[in-house]
Amino acid sequence: MIVRMERLHPGAQLRFTDRDGLRLTAFVTNTRHGQLPDLELRHRRRARCEDRIRTAKVTGLQNLLLHGFDQNRIWLALVQLASELTAWMQTLALTNATARRWEPKRLRLLSIAGKIARHAHRVRLRPAATAPAVDVLVAGLNRPAALPAPA
Repeated sequence: MIVRMERLHPGAQLRFTDRDGLRLTAFVTNTRHGQLPDLELRHRRRARCEDRIRTAKVTGLQNLLLHGFDQNRIWLALVQLASELTAWMQTLALTNATARRWEPKRLRLLSIAGKIARHAHRVRLRPAATAPAVDVLVAGLNRPAALPAPA
């Protein structure tokens, strides 16, 4: 068991077990060799993997809705695509730190109503101004265009 005491990052939500701005984190491993930073990095990567599995289950992996094997295989491919799009959108498009950690049920950016407007040979999306988190959506739509082209 490896226990570590660390300072909270700015804006972190305090728990009732935190004392004097410090948080205890612990994990158990059966690895007998390796440096502490390497073990902790492996543990954090595994936690990210489990987050992705939980996201896939919420997105539709939990239920196989169709009767045939090939139909369910197509369903699983669609669930995988939705999970990957969600992960890449949170990584590349969203600049808000809290929006990057939203679960799929909270991430309602994909269901905001809007109009497609055509003007001067350009097509624009005009989201509803009264929708919740519309500013996060607009920043997310503008961010990929601002990223540099891959080499």
